Amino acid sequence: MTRIIAIANQKGGVGKTTTSINLAAALAEQGRRVLLIDLDPQGNATMGSGLAGAEQGLYEVLHGELDAQKAVARAACGYDLLASHEDLSGAEIELAQAAQRERRLQSALAPLRGVYDYIYIDCPPALSLLTVNALVAADAVLIPMQCEYYALEGLTALLGTVRRVRAQLNPDLTIEGLLRTMFDPRNGLAIEVSEQLARHFGNQLFQTIIPRNVRLAEAPSHGVPVIQYDRGSRGAQAYLALAAEVLAREPPPVAGEAY
Repeated sequence: MTRIIAIANQKGGVGKTTTSINLAAALAEQGRRVLLIDLDPQGNATMGSGLAGAEQGLYEVLHGELDAQKAVARAACGYDLLASHEDLSGAEIELAQAAQRERRLQSALAPLRGVYDYIYIDCPPALSLLTVNALVAADAVLIPMQCEYYALEGLTALLGTVRRVRAQLNPDLTIEGLLRTMFDPRNGLAIEVSEQLARHFGNQLFQTIIPRNVRLAEAPSHGVPVIQYDRGSRGAQAYLALAAEVLAREPPPVAGEAY
């Protein structure tokens, strides 16, 4: 069964794209069929997947000019990608007056349910119409966040948006989990915020913690996930551990079913 997961946080620079790329790559390495959707007009997930310069992708899909299946490209790191390019920056304005504007992505992805085990949506750093499309299309939302004061304020706003989307557009939307990113154990505030998250969110908090790591910052410039760039790095090992945690949550396969 396909799981569609929006990776979202209205705050920028918290590791959404890094998580999208590296979790997709780690799961693909384990034999899972993974599609990564770059919903951010900046196109960082597209560049980090080594597919910069794509001439067609999500923009054309949202406008009904291209079927999602035909727009998918294969990244060298093992997962499929629905790419972003600069035209996506105008999509929000263009979709504002469109019928069923919040459900464009949901409709586009319907034929892909059953094709993939996981579909991850890398959302833009804003609670925009594009992000709402992701939350309507998704089964769950994964929230990467830094352990700092302002991140908690952003989390409150995002959870409020999730509640509104659940009430009005997608009653089945759940929280996949909160992921602590760019963590520095030498920072007392980071430890304090991490402990607060553990108290308030319990099992919704991933046990895996993504550390600050220079290899994570370097890998996108080479167009590969960190598990290919430097598998032995702390960042790569953390994302491999996160993938293992995700896989441990999978229901047991139906008799006769194989990955």
